[in-house]
Parts: sequence; C-alpha cells; structure tokens
Amino acid sequence: MKNSDPKPKGEISMGSVKDLFVQTSPRENIMGQGKFIFSNRYSVFDWGEMPDHILHKGEALCLIGAYFFEKLADLGYLTHYRGLEEKGQIKKLSQLSGPSSVMHVSLVQVIHPPQSGNTYDYGVYHHDYENFLIPFEFIYRNSIPSGASFRKRVERGVINLRDYGLEKMPMPDEKLLSPILDVSTKLEEQDRYLSWDQVLNLNIINNEDINHIKKTLTFADELITNEVKKGGLENEDGKIELAFDPERKLMFVDVLGTPDECRFTWKGIHLSKEVAREFYRKTSWYEEVSQMKSHYSVGWKYYIKSKPQPLPKKLLQAIGWIYQRIAIDLTGREWFSSVPSLEKIVEEIKEFV
Repeated sequence: MKNSDPKPKGEISMGSVKDLFVQTSPRENIMGQGKFIFSNRYSVFDWGEMPDHILHKGEALCLIGAYFFEKLADLGYLTHYRGLEEKGQIKKLSQLSGPSSVMHVSLVQVIHPPQSGNTYDYGVYHHDYENFLIPFEFIYRNSIPSGASFRKRVERGVINLRDYGLEKMPMPDEKLLSPILDVSTKLEEQDRYLSWDQVLNLNIINNEDINHIKKTLTFADELITNEVKKGGLENEDGKIELAFDPERKLMFVDVLGTPDECRFTWKGIHLSKEVAREFYRKTSWYEEVSQMKSHYSVGWKYYIKSKPQPLPKKLLQAIGWIYQRIAIDLTGREWFSSVPSLEKIVEEIKEFV
C-alpha cells in the first residue's frame, strides 16, 4: 500500500491533541502496536494547537476513552484498545491506582490519499484491502444546536433538509426523533462533508459496509447517550472513527465518547470543547479563519495574519473542570481533587458563553 502511516517503529507522531508512539509498525495483514500519549493541548476550527493547555485534560480524555472502549469490548465489539499504562504495565481501568494519560492500542495502516491541487485521489484504496483506517469521520446528530455545521450547510443551500428526513429546521434545543447520520473526510487538510452516495462512489467501502457502519454509529450514539445521561448530560452530537482489522472486520479506533469527540450539554449549556469555540467565535481571529476557509480549501492557514488569544484564566480553569468532572462521573472514581459539580462549573462559564 502506498503513502501509509503510522511512522516507523520508535518514532512519535505529534497531533494537535495527542501523540502516537509506534512500538511495532502495522503491515498489510498484521496490526502494529503503539500508544497514545494524551496531552493537555486542544484544537478548534482545524487550527491545530491553541495557545493554552487545559489542566488534566489529557488524563481525563484517556480515562473516558478507556471507559467506552471497555464497555464496547464487554458488549462484543472490536476495538483497537489494549489498556492503560501505569508504571510500565498495561492495566484495565479498574486496576489503576491513579489517572493515566497513556493508552496502548493496536495500529492499522493509515493510507493518505495523494493531493493534487484542491482535490484528493482516493484511487489508492480498493475494496479488497484490509487492516486500514477508513478515511472518514462518522457523525451522529441528535439535535441541531446553534452554531452546528449542519445548520450552516442548510443555510448555504449545500444540503437539503428533506434528504435527511426533515421538513423544517429543528429548534436548537429540539431533540430529533431519530439521529442524523453524517460523514466527513478524515485525512484532508480541511474536513469536507460528503453524502453517503459520494462515499460509495470513492470505491473504498461498499453498500454492505455502509449499512454496517450506520448500525455501528447508531449503537455508539445510544451507548454514549445512555452513559452520559447518568451524570445529567445530553449527548447532542459526536463522531467515531472506524477501521478494518486484518480480517476486514469493523473496529472502533482513536477514541469516542469524550468532550472532544462529542458535544455535551447540561440544561442547554455546552459542556465540551464547544465552550472554547463559543468564546473564540466572538473574536476577530475567528472571523479571519472563517473568511479564509471559505476562499481556500487547501492552505488557508497561510493567509491568516492574526493568532488566537489565550483564554481568560477563569474560563480555562472551568474547561479543565468539565473534562475532569465528566471522567469522574462516568467512571465513578474521584481521579482528581476539588472538582466542582456540573452546576457550579456552569455558573463559572456563563459569563463567557
């Protein structure tokens, strides 16, 4: 296979949120092994690393991701999760004596579609390939909150509500009778939404695969929704990533169910990375990002002259509490000290959102 990742053994691939250390590289019919090192970095609007670090975010994401992976495994689903690291040992969540920011995973091949100008060539994929990352993000929407990309695409006339079974745009706080299942590219410079027909025409997955993916996505949505509801949260929307294992069986990869992958609310107030997005939407930097993205699908960051300002200290601390509180409530363990309740955290962020 051409143009594949992860990096060779021993190398670290740095992302905007977490790093990947490759222990053994994957091959066409053999998965590799590696570990995610979750950081306190964060990213919004495809910008990459933002100026602040969020306290304990990496550990909280790692714990939440492990919680959902272990739930999926108990229910018979395949995942690439192998366990969490503590003092050089790989352990289950229940075996940890304290929070961990290192997750051991199995690795599949990542095949990057070659770029030519503003287009990407997905001809490097074929139906008979296995052991590779499916190059899309699979998205579920249980509501269409204000600021949601789906709402903006409808307003621009890019998509038609009736294609999604809707006669009119739902109110921002209205729950959909059934989730909208959406899909976007994963390995392009700027994420690009696709229809399911467009996905099929790329000749990477077939109709049977798509039906299986939709059922898997719907199940993940239901699992996350039911689990976070125990802590009083609503699961508005979220994404999952999937891969084929060496036998071409569908497998959950990356992480799922975290405040980075999902949009959670508490009594209508966003309690996820959306809090930071809402703050930055009021800045001139965001206006410039939006303008350049609309003009350039590739290389838009080159044209941006400004930089994002740091978050106010009070807001930064509250966002850290969001991640910590969700990890505590999901797992039922007090991993972090002096973390307020969701109600008190909401009081701290109200003046900013």
